[in-house]
Amino acid sequence: MKKIIVIEDDKVLREALTALLRENGYEVCRIVKFEKTEQQIAEEKADLVLLDIILPGTNGQEILRNLRRISDIPVIMLTSKTGETDEILAMSYGADDYITKPYNPALLLLKIEALFRRLKPQEKQEELEYRGVFLNPLKSTLHYQDREIVLSKNEISIFHYLLKNRGKIVSRDELMDYLWDCNDFVDDNTLTVNINRLRKKLEEIELTGVIETRRRQGYILI
Repeated sequence: MKKIIVIEDDKVLREALTALLRENGYEVCRIVKFEKTEQQIAEEKADLVLLDIILPGTNGQEILRNLRRISDIPVIMLTSKTGETDEILAMSYGADDYITKPYNPALLLLKIEALFRRLKPQEKQEELEYRGVFLNPLKSTLHYQDREIVLSKNEISIFHYLLKNRGKIVSRDELMDYLWDCNDFVDDNTLTVNINRLRKKLEEIELTGVIETRRRQGYILI
């Protein structure tokens, strides 16, 4: 049984989320004290986190940023704002997806299921080498000389797919199909933010400009 951590300060929403997840076969852990939240998440050994952006005394973006230093657990952000700023900022800190409240229960379940489906194939992905950088899909890491760069699940999947298709143009739709299995339920901004975040991490290990954007066509790893 998959275990999901719910971090939501609104009691009504928290109870509704808990009931929804349990009714659909998930084990649920609720975190209601928001001190050292990232450590609580790591100790629970869960499979996914649903994290509210606005929390008393802190915020989900800060928790996510700290969490990414110690864990690559998949995270779906819950936001009550309709603008793009919070969503893009959350993705840049390492979120795998987001949903805006009041959320559609069916849509949330689809996002969760798609994320779990996407994670399964990684166990069979082999380690690959690119320009002296070694990609380990299972551990979500890049190794370059004596450095190790931790990537999110989205970032590792994007880089792995581009690397397997090196020298070929990969369309945005093709990438989204590979990442989420059903691109009808993914905001286009999600892919853009993940590509930009991946590029910045590649620049840290001297791989600058290796992912090119081909206008109206997609991306190519050179």
